[in-house]
Amino acid sequence: MPRYPGALTIVLLLGMVLTRVFILRRQGIKAMKFGEIDKTDFLIIPFVFFYFYVVFAAAFKWPTVSRYEFFQSEAVSWVGALFCLAGLLLMLWSLISFKRSFRIGIDTDHPDRLITDGIFAFGRNPIYVAFAIILISQFLIFPNWITLIYIGGAAWLFHRQVLREEEYPRRRYGRAYAEYCNSVRRYL
Repeated sequence: MPRYPGALTIVLLLGMVLTRVFILRRQGIKAMKFGEIDKTDFLIIPFVFFYFYVVFAAAFKWPTVSRYEFFQSEAVSWVGALFCLAGLLLMLWSLISFKRSFRIGIDTDHPDRLITDGIFAFGRNPIYVAFAIILISQFLIFPNWITLIYIGGAAWLFHRQVLREEEYPRRRYGRAYAEYCNSVRRYL
């Protein structure tokens, strides 16, 4: 049974992010900046779709690459489902805290203000932490080698993106961003 909430998490996650993008678009803000600075970002998309398929295939017993699971534990799967909920709540809090500054990618044309309150008072990159929590929780629900590899790959990709994104506010906000970095951790 926890397999369905694991798959539903992807739908809810995408729904929250895209809803925020569309709300900002109605306010005249182009929040979708993905791939505008580095076109190789588009290479990520097929891997994301493959991951989605792996999760849905495991949840709904569709044909898949492998049915091997490292362990089978209903209790661990339910813990994973609870972590999915925690990841979704963290994502929601992050999107709300971002206010009008939320972007997918780096917006050098129309930057907004530096956000240091809400969830951003506790960590500078809560959206990436939420993604990581969701990936780990989905491994607990779908404990196969593909979801495990995706945790490692995503951790590398998230950190790479965070380092790229930190360059811009460092230049744009200067001392205010440096003080923020000194008082708030990068992740947790």
